[in-house]
Amino acid sequence: MNYSEEIGKKLNTLLEKNYDAEAGYKKAAEDVKNPTLKSYFESRAKDRYDFGHAIKAELSSYGQEPDKGTSIKGDLHRAWMDLKSAFSSDKEEAILEEAIRGEKAAIEDYDEIINDKEVPPSTSELLIKQRNLVQEALTKAQALEIAADNS
Repeated sequence: MNYSEEIGKKLNTLLEKNYDAEAGYKKAAEDVKNPTLKSYFESRAKDRYDFGHAIKAELSSYGQEPDKGTSIKGDLHRAWMDLKSAFSSDKEEAILEEAIRGEKAAIEDYDEIINDKEVPPSTSELLIKQRNLVQEALTKAQALEIAADNS
């Protein structure tokens, strides 16, 4: 595997995870009634859509073909979220908890690629900006969870 194929593989993995997150956030926005949570989830879905387009452009700069669609693992996770929230007495809190878990995992995924010395600086800069936005989203989700617990 040559240099650009290796970078392409890593970026495609991250792209797929962003597709999964976008789909998950869209589903969460449909499932909640609280307007603050709905707005939060819709905003996160848009972020992940935008992240995907930026990663696709980065892939193109390496002459790589972007993957299309969500992963089977992501589809299964959304099904698990549906099942979990169906049996939860506080559906919205369960969905928010899953969002927090997902954002923590996303930060780890971004950090793994950012810390790879083979990733060029321009790609790292893009990924750092996206990771920082994910961190901000995580902080907001945690604040929403605290607010919900205190109400």
